[in-house]
Amino acid sequence: MPRSYSYSADFDSETEELFKSAEFLGEGHNGIVYELPGNKAIKIFKESKCCKEEGEILKKVSRSKYFPRLYNIGSFYMVRDKVHGNRLDHYIKKKGFNYEISESLYYLIEEFKNLKFVKLDARCRDIYITNDNKVMVIDPKQCYKKKVSYPRHLMKGLDKIGVLDSFLEDINIIDKKVAKNWRKKYNQYLQNRDDEK
Repeated sequence: MPRSYSYSADFDSETEELFKSAEFLGEGHNGIVYELPGNKAIKIFKESKCCKEEGEILKKVSRSKYFPRLYNIGSFYMVRDKVHGNRLDHYIKKKGFNYEISESLYYLIEEFKNLKFVKLDARCRDIYITNDNKVMVIDPKQCYKKKVSYPRHLMKGLDKIGVLDSFLEDINIIDKKVAKNWRKKYNQYLQNRDDEK
């Protein structure tokens, strides 16, 4: 059920026509999402700043297979591909965890490096496993602004559902140096967090 925020967006005529058949999909911190005809989704934002930032990221990463295609953007909304599948954490709880998922996540972070992101991280809730077992990122945030040198949020999410050790064992098979670095940084993060309590 949507939260009690009121949303307002000035749609162009094409988007307004599509929105007549929209179906509610969900709501997050920054906005509300509806499914549109033609395998598209529309996200209506609370703040134009968030819409602009997310739109700029999707434009920059338009050639990457890991992000939905952007079709249209207004001051408070964007129309993009609908991502079919399940949130990473929900997928793992339902179907289990395996090496292929670890490998896909490793190459996702490598793609972040190739795209010159300074934030080499994404939350489990923003990563989807599609119906054809590909990894997609929805809602990219602060990728070129917030410096995060390893996938902290991702590892925190995997830790929460009990698969972090399996993930790091798989990463160790793919790239020992990266696995060691990520484990060290995550352990430091946990230590610092405990010290603050």
